[in-house]
Amino acid sequence: MRTTVAFLLGAIALPMSAAAALAPTSPRPNIVVILADDFGYGSTGAYGADPALVRTPHLDRLAREGRRFTDAYTPSSVCTPTRYALVTGRYCWRTPLNHGGVANTLDPLLIEPSRPTIASLLKKHGYATGFVGKWHLGYGTAPRVDYTKELKPGPLELGFDYQFAVPQNHNDITRVFVENHGVFGLRSAQLTPAPGKLGLDAPERDDPKTMGDLTDRAVAWLEKQAGQPAPFFLYFAPVAVHELITPSAESQGSSKAGPYGDFIHDLDRSVGRIIAALEKQNALEHTLIVFTSDNGGVVNPGSKTGANTIAMNAGLKINGALRGGKHDIWEGGFKVPFIVRWPGRVPAGTTSNELIGVVDIFATVAAIVGETKLDRATTAPDSVNVLPAFLGQASAAPLRRELILQSANGVYAIRSGPWKWIEGVPLAPKGKKAPAATGPKADQFRPRLVNLADDPGETKDVAAAHPEIAQRLAATLRQQRAQGFSRD
Repeated sequence: MRTTVAFLLGAIALPMSAAAALAPTSPRPNIVVILADDFGYGSTGAYGADPALVRTPHLDRLAREGRRFTDAYTPSSVCTPTRYALVTGRYCWRTPLNHGGVANTLDPLLIEPSRPTIASLLKKHGYATGFVGKWHLGYGTAPRVDYTKELKPGPLELGFDYQFAVPQNHNDITRVFVENHGVFGLRSAQLTPAPGKLGLDAPERDDPKTMGDLTDRAVAWLEKQAGQPAPFFLYFAPVAVHELITPSAESQGSSKAGPYGDFIHDLDRSVGRIIAALEKQNALEHTLIVFTSDNGGVVNPGSKTGANTIAMNAGLKINGALRGGKHDIWEGGFKVPFIVRWPGRVPAGTTSNELIGVVDIFATVAAIVGETKLDRATTAPDSVNVLPAFLGQASAAPLRRELILQSANGVYAIRSGPWKWIEGVPLAPKGKKAPAATGPKADQFRPRLVNLADDPGETKDVAAAHPEIAQRLAATLRQQRAQGFSRD
């Protein structure tokens, strides 16, 4: 019988108690990572969403039968850097994309094919590996991607056996899917450009059907693994709830929070279909499932459809009580839902306040398959093993001492215990000016120390009252940026 793991987190040295819990009788688990898009901390029932507005029965089931983390973070408040960190176990600001921005649709592959990834590590351990969903990490090596040609290197050169992808965003200009090394269904190299489109001669994505199309592919890939001797790893990256907000015909009108709530229902339905596919092949009860998001939800007005504003006006607290959202340096940009289900291993119906990060998935997966020592000079330099937190094991000290965050404007912050030090210095892409430290975001461009236990709204700068803490965290941030790694 196959065992399955679906999860999103990491660590380095596997404590003896955690190692004993896994070995030697346990077969290698299958691994399924589900990374939602722009899905905020307060957008699911398990994290406080009003059931009169949105209903997330499948996500709530994961929390009820698993472990819910309340202090889980993305390394960035925008998507490309988080996706990079998930795949590599490395902070994205260590790459040329160091200013907090995202990969453009025509950018080359951000990850060097020689760099170990979670997929290549698992492939080395005999796993079948698949990726379905939003990629947003580029293709090829040319300065500008030509989608009429072979898209190589890409996920297949990073250790995945299969990919079926939205190249960048739900509303990107390609308007197509990519399968393995090329545009899905590409008929010719002819281009017929139109506003907002590359004009590729290939089947165009139907926005309201995209979530269903991606889920179909993920389920089909899982079904192909049934009965195979090798364990499998699926990285599934839905496009919900990123703009454009385009709920399916099945979900349209199902929420009291408008189209945004309907799109949340599409996301929950996709998670339910993944669960059902695992259940069908008798793998669910031997499966670790982790669900999380690439950054916080959009709460600022002015989104393309305005659907988030409609939802918030209806009473939906997209990021719960957190300050800010996507792009910001505030908690609403980074703190995300993180749910782990693994029957018999992860204690059901429990909550953990352990500080963990999406970047940690690499080392945690590595520990599960027996890779308890990773060379930080070459592999997952910023990933920390948090498996004991998954298993509910007590620890005398925090598993992760610090976690570095970066906003879409390139502002750095560092978390440590209840403390958060915000450096407040905006960065800019090469050749562009840094954001002006004025206007509605000006407060993000000022250094400050916050005690999140006392001030979860991040309203009080307590650096003057605790100068030693501010100085220590500022020095740690500078050191970890300079030395090329952040873990022991």
